[in-house]
Amino acid sequence: MNTPPHPASDTPRDLVGIGIGPSNLSLAALAQPLAELDAVFYEQRPTFDWHPGLLIDGARVQVPFLADLVTLADPTSPWSFLNYLRTRERLFPFYFAERFHTHRAEYDAYCRWVADSLPALHFGHQVDAVRWNPERDAFEVDFTRLDAAGETEALGRTYARNVVLGIGTEPYVPDPLRPLKDAPGVPVLHACDYLDHRAALLAAPHVTVVGSGQSGAEVFLDLLRHRPAGRERLHWIGRTEAFAPMEYSKLGLEHFTPDHTRYFHALPESARDRLVAAQWQLHKGIDADTLAAIHEELYRRTLHGGWPDAVLIPGVRVRTAGRIATTKIELHLEHVRQNTRSRLTTDAVVLATGHRERPLDRVLAGLDPYLRRDSAERPRVDEHFRLVLDPSVTGTGCHVYVQNAERHSHGVGAPDLGLAAWRSATVLNTVTGKENYPLPRRTAFTTFGLDPQPHVPPARRPSTFTPLLDGR
Repeated sequence: MNTPPHPASDTPRDLVGIGIGPSNLSLAALAQPLAELDAVFYEQRPTFDWHPGLLIDGARVQVPFLADLVTLADPTSPWSFLNYLRTRERLFPFYFAERFHTHRAEYDAYCRWVADSLPALHFGHQVDAVRWNPERDAFEVDFTRLDAAGETEALGRTYARNVVLGIGTEPYVPDPLRPLKDAPGVPVLHACDYLDHRAALLAAPHVTVVGSGQSGAEVFLDLLRHRPAGRERLHWIGRTEAFAPMEYSKLGLEHFTPDHTRYFHALPESARDRLVAAQWQLHKGIDADTLAAIHEELYRRTLHGGWPDAVLIPGVRVRTAGRIATTKIELHLEHVRQNTRSRLTTDAVVLATGHRERPLDRVLAGLDPYLRRDSAERPRVDEHFRLVLDPSVTGTGCHVYVQNAERHSHGVGAPDLGLAAWRSATVLNTVTGKENYPLPRRTAFTTFGLDPQPHVPPARRPSTFTPLLDGR
């Protein structure tokens, strides 16, 4: 929705959400039935969108459909993915498709359906600052209401006892390629803009994809499928040792459970930092089906003799880059293990180099005197996803929560869609002081750490016997 915000009043809202991506959309959906909770959410974009440049035909979400906005906290919610299918009269086709993983475009459409139905969401509202007001014992949230062209329409302010930051991530561009990415007219783009430039990339004589994760694999596969056999003229390079599959074993997936999140949060900071770096294959690898599809497409092009003109090189980093002539790009490459260097001339570059957490400093500049940081100057986050602030703030019962900005404190599951509903329920239970959403005490067969001993839930049996047929 893009409705006018309520005017500032002396009564602070219970919760103000900043940013409307999947994380805060989950929070808004679970907050909607809590009638006693006064909540509002602001987003500067005019509508909801979820990585629109990567909604490539056939690309799938890497978590099951049960990892929607609400189901893992409240399977009865009207905002579940299954209820979305029901309202679209698509439950039977989905049932017969037998797909546990949905298309990205379908997940985006589902989120749009939820966003269009929640009156607490205000798009076209850019939050400019968050400050602590000790006289009101509340946070001041200043925002700018934008018109359809993104120009200032009005200024506003609201007050809140709790603020939830869900401002998401931003595309990451490596330093050697940033000058080319920012230069006008140079065909160097981030994968998040791929679909907007897809026609030009398919027409380019030679294309190089940089990045060995899922988005790099999907872009390379899409280009490969749509370029002529024998004249593909594609390079795919990445820093990792291999085009490695994502860890997707059943016990491996238990790293994306609340149990692992709690274990990780209790570790010393230095141990957490080492663990995040070591667990890259849990979230930076490539879906095995995508790897299989790439190999199948390459193999298919050998059936009549010859090999496709496609070069795949892992273990390579881009040292520097520049323009040659008027249209060419030259990448200076280094093979990490061989300690060898080479040059690659190409006509276009797609940077599938991932996303990084968007810095909180701009929106939280007004809270800096109250903010507690770790040894690396990152905000400290407690087990309930609250920023650790000065007791003069938190002593009043006011808090700032973060969503998908806590990998350093809560582990690799922070950006995972499968934990969004649980995290949102945790936030709402903490804000309200009530168990609106009962959460499981144990979620993994794996026990992370030696102490305490794992909780074994008692066996659950029906309290009364229900006969199959009356009178029998």
